[in-house]
Amino acid sequence: MKNIINLIVASKENRQRIDTFVSIKESGLSRTRVKNLIIKKKLKLNNLIVENPSKKIFTGDIITLEIPEPEKASLKPYNFKLDILYEDDSLLVINKPAGIIMHPGAGNYDKTVVNALINYCNKNLSTIGDELRPGIVHRIDKDTSGLVVIAKNNLAHENLSLQFNKHTIKRVYQLLVWGKLRPQSGIIKTLIKRSSKNRQLMEVGTVKGKKAVTNYKTLKVFESDKTPTFSLVECELETGRTHQIRVHMSYKGNNILGDKKYKKKFKKFKNINPEFEKLLLGLERQFLHAKSIGFIHPTSKKQIEFSSFLPKELENILKMLRKLNK
Repeated sequence: MKNIINLIVASKENRQRIDTFVSIKESGLSRTRVKNLIIKKKLKLNNLIVENPSKKIFTGDIITLEIPEPEKASLKPYNFKLDILYEDDSLLVINKPAGIIMHPGAGNYDKTVVNALINYCNKNLSTIGDELRPGIVHRIDKDTSGLVVIAKNNLAHENLSLQFNKHTIKRVYQLLVWGKLRPQSGIIKTLIKRSSKNRQLMEVGTVKGKKAVTNYKTLKVFESDKTPTFSLVECELETGRTHQIRVHMSYKGNNILGDKKYKKKFKKFKNINPEFEKLLLGLERQFLHAKSIGFIHPTSKKQIEFSSFLPKELENILKMLRKLNK
């Protein structure tokens, strides 16, 4: 059964964005959820359908929002063993390996994290998002590993989405980049937009784009006559834009090792250790790992945090670097 919400704009709410207004008035709805409903033509302003989430509203405007019954996902289960760090009635925290994408899309509809979740807990996933993304509150890239939180019901999904929108969820990544960051620690603040040259890539914008903030610090610099210079870096996100860390590192001129999309041509290092070179050439992913995640639990309201170790293929590269840089 669909739910209808009726709202009237007060004088103090004059000239607000319509998506912001609705999400504030209806605390159970995240702004992302409201945006999606507007795009799907579920909102009327003064009895006319509105499709622009940023439309301004004025005193006395009447807003009607229809919240339809959740769509039932028609997804195939995928027998893939999930690495589950935590689970309760509200959520799951999984450690995603590199090489698997989060949800179905063009070219891959049945071998994703979502399909594995369908196989694991079919009926216990949130259903308020896209039909092909039950449970998915946020994403990490296919060739990135690490921690992801999954919503098992709609209440948890809305609560976690609000925390993501308010940028209160703690997310820390570890990465290995070429060269040395200058300065070695700091904050990168830019706009990020879709690339004008390649729609599959993102880039730093000067005028257009969404605000992106990355806090970073260098944990260790590896310099040796047997290896190129690399830096082990830790990044904490204030925002969560598509490819944010990868774009920001590329912007600094210190691309992530193994990143096939955001890469530069590096000159061959003459004296490179053959064993280490073999490790580098054999790396089939980017050296980027979502190491920890912390948030307020949707039900208990307690702050919880989870951490994970680097995968073996990344740890092996660090071990060799430490050995050759003694």
